[in-house]
Amino acid sequence: MLATTFMAFLAGTLVYSLLVMVAARLYLGVRPRALPTERQEPISVLKPLAGLDLELEHNLRSFFEQDYTNFEILFAVRDLDDPAVAVVEAVRKEYPHVSSRVIVTGSSRYTNAKVYSLDLMLAEAEHDLVVMSDSDIRATPSLLRTAAAEFSDPKVGVATCPYRAVAGSLAGGSLWSRLEATGMNVDFISGILAARMLEGMQFAVGPTIIARRSALDSFGGLERLKDYLAEDFVMGKFAAEAGYGVILSSYVVEHHIGISGLLENAEHRLRWARSTRRSRPLGYFGQALTMPLPWSLAVCAANPAWWPVLPVTLAIRWAAAYVVSARVLRTRINWALMPLEDLAGFGFWLAGCFGSTIVWRGRRYRLFSDGRFALLPETLRVTPATPLISED
Repeated sequence: MLATTFMAFLAGTLVYSLLVMVAARLYLGVRPRALPTERQEPISVLKPLAGLDLELEHNLRSFFEQDYTNFEILFAVRDLDDPAVAVVEAVRKEYPHVSSRVIVTGSSRYTNAKVYSLDLMLAEAEHDLVVMSDSDIRATPSLLRTAAAEFSDPKVGVATCPYRAVAGSLAGGSLWSRLEATGMNVDFISGILAARMLEGMQFAVGPTIIARRSALDSFGGLERLKDYLAEDFVMGKFAAEAGYGVILSSYVVEHHIGISGLLENAEHRLRWARSTRRSRPLGYFGQALTMPLPWSLAVCAANPAWWPVLPVTLAIRWAAAYVVSARVLRTRINWALMPLEDLAGFGFWLAGCFGSTIVWRGRRYRLFSDGRFALLPETLRVTPATPLISED
């Protein structure tokens, strides 16, 4: 009986893997036509900063090197003592022809200080179309050209850019950051592709989002996102509810996730899991049907005679992983790490099913059922305030 139950779950995960491959093909079939230069509207790039990310200079330089005629870049820091300021100024001197400036935000008035920084930059931005991108993102020169082409459709209000995760470059990154990158480059994008195919994009995710100012204004502006941990998700959700089109962009950015040890990585992934459960509870519990390997191992443990399900599972799992990583994200994954990440990801998913507190940059917060979060009182007394620039 137990083996049969596990087999039913496994069958569901295998059907999901097949759906992911179909969803990837559908996504790859949609590509915008490039616009002539005279039809490319001006764009404002908004960059919230907090400290020195690994390879920050290279990340920022990639936005100055956009193959685009009319754009500006705004940076936000809490104060001028932030070490990121020196990096910004050094890069700005290399590209004097690119309009750019630094905005000092002071202490955040919002629970989510990244949203506060974005809101202040948006107020200073000159253009209607904005690209909101984290400091650990690297792009090729075609990002803004692709954004302009996709937003030539007047129905589009928000676009979320898929990303390929790159672990820290020092010695290839830690084991934990490489495991996380493997999961991002397979499972995270798979879930988005499946949701896009089955229900359409009703949300936005990730560290690079493109939006029209009118779409943001339609739901009350960025200030409405100030108390949400997953501000990217609700941004797309609110825009879709207001009648704007939300799309998964055809442009893939690079997300340099840095190097982290076990404790830091566990805190980050648990925060991500619990935030996802609050933002999209049905989808979160549905993730149980997206993890083939743990269920196939459970089947084999319950009934060893059914061991042939394991190689079949691995074959289908690896086929789906190849399609989304190689074809969609155009990146390589470490096949030896995939089974380890499958088991680690299942463990973090289980842990995310419980609890309502998270740790973010050394401070503890409580998550509420609607996705909002608040600093716990004891943290206010013992921990100095620091900016909360979102890591994911």
